[in-house]
Amino acid sequence: MAVNKVHHSCADALQGLVRDGMLVAVGGFGLCGIPENLIIALRDSGIKGLTVASNNAGVDDWGLGLLLKTRQIRRMISSYVGENAEFERQFMAGELEVEFTPQGTLAERLRAGGAGIPAFYTRTGLATQIAQGKPHEVFDGETFVMERGIRADLSLVKAWRGDCFGNLVYRKTARNFNPMVATCGKVCVAEVEELVPIGELDPDQVHTPGIFVDRIVQTTSVKRIEQRTVTSAR
Repeated sequence: MAVNKVHHSCADALQGLVRDGMLVAVGGFGLCGIPENLIIALRDSGIKGLTVASNNAGVDDWGLGLLLKTRQIRRMISSYVGENAEFERQFMAGELEVEFTPQGTLAERLRAGGAGIPAFYTRTGLATQIAQGKPHEVFDGETFVMERGIRADLSLVKAWRGDCFGNLVYRKTARNFNPMVATCGKVCVAEVEELVPIGELDPDQVHTPGIFVDRIVQTTSVKRIEQRTVTSAR
């Protein structure tokens, strides 16, 4: 008999999973594919001292920016943070710890954590501040720097469609970091736009198998645009 992992609200889906000081991995790229409702529920839980691994930190009034505003994030592991003025302010004031990680390296750290790989070597970031204090090794005459895999206490992801067992399908570029984030958490909670019965998803189209997902909740998405660029009418 298939396990039903469906919860009726984001607060219910996070019940019993959150605690102060935990490491949370969050999917998304900019505002695309972020688990916005789970982030709101995380904010409303009142937990603090979080370390968050995510490509970026949303914007000032949306996404992870909401957790920065309430000072619930102590440390960020990120690649790109240029769209968040509050992030910049807290970092420059010494109020927020930041571990900058090259984007591809971050993706591989998340993937490695989900695959049970504690560390790997890469040339990315070699001879820069990124490599300072990290072990170096020579392979085939070239020097590489060691990066640690990320194993999160909790993963939060956003998918387009999912079923009651937690099988997930992401839509287009919303796929971004979500598949890696889903696998790297000790517990994974997914929010989906459309929840379908088991058997309706084409197995060949499933991006994250349900074995990686512990809880799932259907939500209504807010389609925000991070930067709107238009051309003038002629």
